[in-house]
Amino acid sequence: MAPSSRFSLAPRCSFLLTAALLVLLLSHGAHGRGAGLSSSFYDGSCPGTRDIVRRVIQESRVADARIPASLIRLHFHDCFVNGCDGSLLLDDDPQAAIMTEKNVPANDRSARGFGVVDGIKRALENACPGVVSCADILALAAEVSVELAGGPSWTVPLGRRDGTTTNIESANNLPSPFDPLETLQEKFRNLGLDDTDLVALQGAHTFGRAQCQFTQRNCTAGQSEGALVNLDGVTPDVFDNKYYGNLLRGRAQLPSDQVMLSDPVAAGTTAPIVRRFSSNQKAFFRNFAASMVKMGNISPLTGRDGEIRKNCRRVNKKPY
Repeated sequence: MAPSSRFSLAPRCSFLLTAALLVLLLSHGAHGRGAGLSSSFYDGSCPGTRDIVRRVIQESRVADARIPASLIRLHFHDCFVNGCDGSLLLDDDPQAAIMTEKNVPANDRSARGFGVVDGIKRALENACPGVVSCADILALAAEVSVELAGGPSWTVPLGRRDGTTTNIESANNLPSPFDPLETLQEKFRNLGLDDTDLVALQGAHTFGRAQCQFTQRNCTAGQSEGALVNLDGVTPDVFDNKYYGNLLRGRAQLPSDQVMLSDPVAAGTTAPIVRRFSSNQKAFFRNFAASMVKMGNISPLTGRDGEIRKNCRRVNKKPY
């Protein structure tokens, strides 16, 4: 009886183990695609979240018209490193063994708007202490910034939690203004983003400024490397589709923008999308909103993973 009982249990144990592994794999895959996020996440715990974010940004852009473009760039550079977990916001903290991502070439003296994020966090902590994550602040700030600049609005999935680590190696591999098209496509593809996402998200360069050292024409005589150039000379603070018209005329400021039309592989990949968005602003807005949601779903921390930081620049101190 004993041997018979032992052998009868073996297939059952094998089945249970297989089922458990399947559940684990499915949950891991879902976690990487934004599972657990919901646009109604704060409806009960902090119902005025978006209004607070919008008020602080609105006040900030009165003094600094660049703020909306700066904030959407923070969300982009956060999601492309470690997923959308607010890691970009962390300062150097030797006690917590954290090295900031702010000093990598793609962010150094370029990423900005951190003070506005701090202001949003303070306002939210006053209204709903310990509820809204810094990662969600970046996601909401990006959407609000585009809407305030005349672009589309979209429903932002929420419920991200904040990471407790940074990733310098990944931050050093952020898309560069000098990347050829195939390199850009690979960097986007590695995060589940396709050519339409690439062309749409690059369209965020329709507003804001760039340092002249990163532009196609570089700096003119007498300009410092940090001198600012409008990414769109006609409507530099408006979110519209004029960026794509600039590409068609060969007037994109950043080399990594112009390659979507001029690179040898562009004809069969990105160039048709550039032309479509140039002639149809509604199509650009629709695809941009969809791509922002898709990017915002890159490997968020949810449930009990991560934390809700009290200060976006520091991980919470652990009790001992």
